[in-house]
Amino acid sequence: MEKSPKFAPKITGALVLADGTVFYGQGFGAIGETIGEVCFNTAITGYQEILTDPSYNQQIVAFTAPHIGNVGANDGDEEASSNNGKHGAIGAITKAIPTQPSNWRSQTDLSTWMVNRNIIGLAGIDTRALTHIIREKGMPHGAIAHNVDGKFDIENLQKRAQIWAGLEGSDLAKEVSTSDDFDFAEKIWHWPQGVEAVKDAKFHVVVMDFGTKANILRDLGEIGARVTVVPANTPAQKIIDLKPDGVLLSNGPGDPAATGEYSVATIKGVIDAKIPVFGICLGHQMLGLALGGKTLKMKQGHHGANHPVKDLRTGKVEIVSMNHGFALDSASLPDDVIETHVSLFDGSNCGISHKTKKVFSVQYHPEASPGPKDSFYLFQNFAKKMDEAKNKGETRIATN
Repeated sequence: MEKSPKFAPKITGALVLADGTVFYGQGFGAIGETIGEVCFNTAITGYQEILTDPSYNQQIVAFTAPHIGNVGANDGDEEASSNNGKHGAIGAITKAIPTQPSNWRSQTDLSTWMVNRNIIGLAGIDTRALTHIIREKGMPHGAIAHNVDGKFDIENLQKRAQIWAGLEGSDLAKEVSTSDDFDFAEKIWHWPQGVEAVKDAKFHVVVMDFGTKANILRDLGEIGARVTVVPANTPAQKIIDLKPDGVLLSNGPGDPAATGEYSVATIKGVIDAKIPVFGICLGHQMLGLALGGKTLKMKQGHHGANHPVKDLRTGKVEIVSMNHGFALDSASLPDDVIETHVSLFDGSNCGISHKTKKVFSVQYHPEASPGPKDSFYLFQNFAKKMDEAKNKGETRIATN
């Protein structure tokens, strides 16, 4: 008896790495081709928050979790907060074609949502094999393509991946930062009322927008802050003139050394004005540079919502959300800067504070989205530092 042939889905998508490795599969989302850095993310929830995180600008995200797309997409889970438009990942790779959504909050399916955001998807490949390549060789440059005809110029895609400049040396914060100041005064989403406005704000916080996530702004709302978001290249005096109780340095994409060419001077000016400063992710790296440290490119980076980080002061271990491909070099930190947190995966730096100034930062994402809420206390610590500065009546010093 003759066996029936196995079903073989039509090839409509491909991933071509700079070294010539090719993965064929089924395309979904946007049609077209794009080049970026390929990384993997181990989070088991929150794919929409991940794909809309501006820190993923010029990156293609391979999801190691199998259930991507099951809950669809909705406006409430968008993390790109800039008034410049839609920012985030340029590609998404999954084990299986996303299923039709099954969730009461869903407004559309993942593939349709990705079309609207111009994100190219590739499914049906061996994501474990791709993850192994990244773990062993680092994050490669790659070209992701989706063509309903299944025709790809592999040689050309490989060449484009090879000559792509990459993230090292690239200032990507300017691409995702807001172009104009804007105000924000909302709290995080709570069941069943949803998002509520901040009333009778206790603090005014200025956020330097290197690619800030919406939930950072909402967590500031949770501690009673109204927020003014300003462009990444805003000078120190303009920030001081806004009379903030604190300044938050946001997350964002690209090489911190490149962004630091114009923002380090601003951060130094804010610190000199005795304004409390809190840095997150790229903002952590920017604060480290402003305090005299150096940054380095990581081999595979940290991308997920299940990373263990140890607080060296208390011995407490937090499970945190992470998304970064650069890190502060612990060995470069000056004597007046304290290393407060380290990764338990590889020992890399995950937090700093200054011995005498009210400034501190962490490499991970205390606002989560997706991820656990172990680290919300950092926003509360920021509120405490702002309270202390207000109670002391510390003078704001002009920088000009």
